[in-house]
Amino acid sequence: MRIRIGRGPGCPSRRVQLARRLCGLVGVAAALAAAASFLVAGGVAQGAPGHPYLTLGDSVSFGFITQAGFEYGNPANFVSYANYVGNDLRLTTTNAGCPGEATTSFISSTGADNGCRAFRSEAPLHVNYSGTQFDFAKTFLTAHPNTGLVTIQLGANDLFILEKACAGVQACIQAGLPATLATISSDMNTILGGLRATGFHGVLMVVNYYSLDYSNAPNTAVTQLLNQAETASAQANGAVVADAFGAFQQASASAGGQTCAAGLLNASPTNQFTCDVHPSQSGHLLLAQTIEAAYQAATGG
Repeated sequence: MRIRIGRGPGCPSRRVQLARRLCGLVGVAAALAAAASFLVAGGVAQGAPGHPYLTLGDSVSFGFITQAGFEYGNPANFVSYANYVGNDLRLTTTNAGCPGEATTSFISSTGADNGCRAFRSEAPLHVNYSGTQFDFAKTFLTAHPNTGLVTIQLGANDLFILEKACAGVQACIQAGLPATLATISSDMNTILGGLRATGFHGVLMVVNYYSLDYSNAPNTAVTQLLNQAETASAQANGAVVADAFGAFQQASASAGGQTCAAGLLNASPTNQFTCDVHPSQSGHLLLAQTIEAAYQAATGG
């Protein structure tokens, strides 16, 4: 099978780099003021009383929009499925997602990433923390033993790192794919096990990835391999899976399997009749519904 990896969820365009630098410098005071309304010491988000909900992952979790410009200076501009899940389940949401985060960088501050550290140096995340996202998550769960739900979505950026290392050469990508998938699987086992080791007893959930175009068999096959690697250790760590792949496949069926034509992805900044790789608000709503259904099945609610 010929392996093709296109720019997908969690992979910011190079053309946003200038906007990132501008947003890291312009409107800092306003961004900090806005952040202060929902941040407390240690980087924990405040909200209505109730069980906390922690979402972890990459740009999909974050709610990233390509080439958003000065909006990067205020993370409240980026709404993801986590916002809808928290509201619908009456949970207090803390979103630690970082655009460009890979499983390797999630665990280690020196692990390869696809732009997360650069983004953090230029623009604020939804929640302020130093160190790795993994360290923040473990600290958060230890401090909040009544956390009801943790969702995590990682792995796509590991594939994009491989693609960049191979400069897009398909033979190189195909040769490196098994080792990359094995790393994703191993890292996810470490992550899920580490989260459980904090004493967290709520619902631990892995959110898998949708295909950008279900009519494209080779790319969809790669997404399925990624999802298998991402979720391989879920059962061993008492985690459930939110099947975004299946939800987007069903929702795009009337559009020939094209998630773009189904309105589930953001329009491309350069051509409004093509799509970016990140979910539109209808896409995030569908992800939220998928997560909520999995949560209710796990809790009997």
